[in-house]
Amino acid sequence: MTSGAPTVEATAVSQQSGKILVIRGGAIGDFILTLPVLVALRRQFPNARLEVLGYPHIAQLASAGGLADDVKSIEARALASFFARDGQLDESLASYFAGFALIISYLYDPDEIFQSNMGRCSAAQFIVGPHRPDEKLALHATEVFLKPLERLAIYDADPVPLLPINHPPSAAQLLRRTGQPSTLNQLALHPGSGSERKNWPEENWMRLIQHLQMATRFSFLLVGGEAEVGRLRRLSAVFRPDRIESAQCLPLAELARRLQACLGFIGHDSGISHLAAALGLPVLVLWGESNETVWRPRGDRVTVIRSPEGLQGLAVERVLDQLRHFLPAGEDAQ
Repeated sequence: MTSGAPTVEATAVSQQSGKILVIRGGAIGDFILTLPVLVALRRQFPNARLEVLGYPHIAQLASAGGLADDVKSIEARALASFFARDGQLDESLASYFAGFALIISYLYDPDEIFQSNMGRCSAAQFIVGPHRPDEKLALHATEVFLKPLERLAIYDADPVPLLPINHPPSAAQLLRRTGQPSTLNQLALHPGSGSERKNWPEENWMRLIQHLQMATRFSFLLVGGEAEVGRLRRLSAVFRPDRIESAQCLPLAELARRLQACLGFIGHDSGISHLAAALGLPVLVLWGESNETVWRPRGDRVTVIRSPEGLQGLAVERVLDQLRHFLPAGEDAQ
């Protein structure tokens, strides 16, 4: 995991069995792509208490996966004082930050106001990480987020996000053990994203669903959030009632457990696709205009397909062809 002599910072954390704080805002995908940082810190400092300051509805994934011992809210009103130059710092938060031996921040802090205020209340080693990758560097986001850990002599951390959530044997595992296909096998579908331009046309989803219902014995888990209520309602009408379950607006830790019991996942360039990949699912991502080198979900079981004409030009037949790679024996998507 390491190379060369330990740094002063790393030695201090190890000697104190101290507390480490990782500060991470951003959307679901940003957080998932930062999971390798948490994994690397866990491995390097197994006796340290590791906490995350982030959006609780997202950072709960780190707690559920055993990657963080506690999660605090980055939305706390008292935290605003830390973004004001020479402001009156909230005493309880100042005391909280003072309890850490190491703080790694991925906040957007171009004028270093937050960093300066942290120095006023905490003697912790403070390491600054980028809040976003510089796409001109053509490095994957996980590698960019891991780079600051070199100050702790961590040079070869695994850049693939992994979320080790425990769960009972899935239908997929049971199928592999018995060799018998089951009508309970679920394929997860997430037909939305954070941006309409990242979405495959709705009529293509309808055609895909219709074909899969006729050609396979899958059941389906239809995933979506508040922004996708209308789309999910329309697509739900395409399914036979006995072939569909809804996972709409679920807490992310609960959604992760539901996804992990599925055979595979189909989605767009979205945080939920990153989540499915981190869970180890076979993932098929219908990719649009984003920089794939920087932002694609990582993992041996991830397949990204795109068209030179954009998502509008990505044919249903091509998606069906790719689906053969995660259909179990006895199921046919052709």
